Amino acid sequence: MNGSQLNTPDAPYTRIPTTVLAPPEGTPSFAIGGLDKSFKHQYANIYFMRLHALRKFVEDKAKRRWGHIDGTYYTSLRWNLAESRTGNPKSVPRVLEIEKGQLSYVIGTVYMDMPLKPNVLDDIARDHSIPAPSPQAKYHSADDDTMLEDESGRIRLVGDCLKSTQLVTGIIIGALGIETNAGDFEVVDICFAGMAPQAVRDHKDPETTMDVDAAQSSSSLGSDEWLAVVSGLDIGAPSYPDGQLQMLAEYLTGESGGLDEQLGASRISRLIIAGNSLATMSTSTEDVDKKSRRYGQEASTFSPHPIRNLSDYLTDIARSMPIHLLPGPSDPTGTLLPQQPLPRAMFGAVASYSSFSCETNPTYLYVSASCTRSEDEHPSPPSTGKPSGSKTTTSTTKPIFNPTATLGSGVAYERSILAHSGQPMDDMFRYLPSPPVSRLSIAEKTLKWRHFAPTAPDTLWCHPFLRHEPFVIQETPDIYIIGNQPVFKTKLVRGEVEEDEDGGGGAAKRCRIILVPKFRESGVVVLVNLRTLQVRTVCAAVQGMTTGSGP
Repeated sequence: MNGSQLNTPDAPYTRIPTTVLAPPEGTPSFAIGGLDKSFKHQYANIYFMRLHALRKFVEDKAKRRWGHIDGTYYTSLRWNLAESRTGNPKSVPRVLEIEKGQLSYVIGTVYMDMPLKPNVLDDIARDHSIPAPSPQAKYHSADDDTMLEDESGRIRLVGDCLKSTQLVTGIIIGALGIETNAGDFEVVDICFAGMAPQAVRDHKDPETTMDVDAAQSSSSLGSDEWLAVVSGLDIGAPSYPDGQLQMLAEYLTGESGGLDEQLGASRISRLIIAGNSLATMSTSTEDVDKKSRRYGQEASTFSPHPIRNLSDYLTDIARSMPIHLLPGPSDPTGTLLPQQPLPRAMFGAVASYSSFSCETNPTYLYVSASCTRSEDEHPSPPSTGKPSGSKTTTSTTKPIFNPTATLGSGVAYERSILAHSGQPMDDMFRYLPSPPVSRLSIAEKTLKWRHFAPTAPDTLWCHPFLRHEPFVIQETPDIYIIGNQPVFKTKLVRGEVEEDEDGGGGAAKRCRIILVPKFRESGVVVLVNLRTLQVRTVCAAVQGMTTGSGP
């Protein structure tokens, strides 16, 4: 055989198909419509709806945790008050009904009173002739106070327990303690709602150990379906490494590497871009002054080249696999959460592909896949890579998410995915000291809080919802994706045994948390096995190609 002859597979490699399912009934929608479009409503409605939605779960957890303890132990150990009443702790329905000297527990919303936190009243009262101070990197300080409030009022929380507990504004907690002579509520223990119920799975539960291996070849992906996740492309940024993005497109489409790499790429069923696809557009006043004016109007400094470049890359990938595009803080869309989908028309040719989907930020995705193939079998190509005008589409109705469904003689497994572009994480990180608090630990806490954006609307801008609170986690997702983070981190979180009593049919709850780094700075693509929830990383860059301060 001629040594220059290229190796070719015995049969052409084809993409493994997966199906996007319609969300189950009760799944919150992040699309803004109807009354939610109005800004006449008070933001207090969000806190009332949040407390109403999570109070029952926190109360049930508090009763199981504190309902049968001996109050004598706490009163003698913590306060040594002769007038304190002993016995089991008393459940207090409202904050203002707490009795002094009575060991009790109460459910409410946390409010962090922080001097470094931005205050809209201070912004209105300040002298606008003086430039505003730069935003704080951290709101945390030694002068912070923790409050607990409900519909009736507010009380200050004190105690050593608060120093070891991660708390941010907006979470719903149960606090066990006693009111002091100063009128404060000294806390000895805190409980949360716990992980939300999760649908029963028929497949084998994934391993508890985290599988992250960037050194293995792509052929080690096996025959399972994999999900590719990337964020922070930042196309249009100064000194952008175009070769890095080209390597990403060639890897996902199977145009780079040898047979092993191409086989591994064929196992990737779809791509999620978690925000910041375009860089923040910067305007230079010097350039504007140099340009001539027409009829007294300044010449536009807008350049369409970043959007065109992004459209070209997306078109190359959409021919091969489905793409889910989420907006981010630097993308040309509204800043209020939930961010609405980017207009398809702005992406040119890729807009005609049904495999290209513009999603909200945050978004829920429900994906179905089948694990009936062997290692030597080649999957049939997906039908979603053709333009939407193709006549191959026979139905527009999506099947409904059902995690126990089966397809023929093989097992079909379905995965629920919660993804956002990182704004809630960045805002919560400002509330807490780091170290010891890490972004991964905060992400794990949001599952136990059953809320992934608790600081909205206090310091995280969001719409003033009137009828529902969409950021409450009603069902624990299988995969929890957070984009635009400084470094890659992942963890497989499992629910506690006692938490299985509130739902989920007694099955173990587990969720794969993934912090996706910025691609422009790291060149990292995250791959998730949809069957086992194992994670791999691929670096689509070479030394000296990336820019920025990432790893």
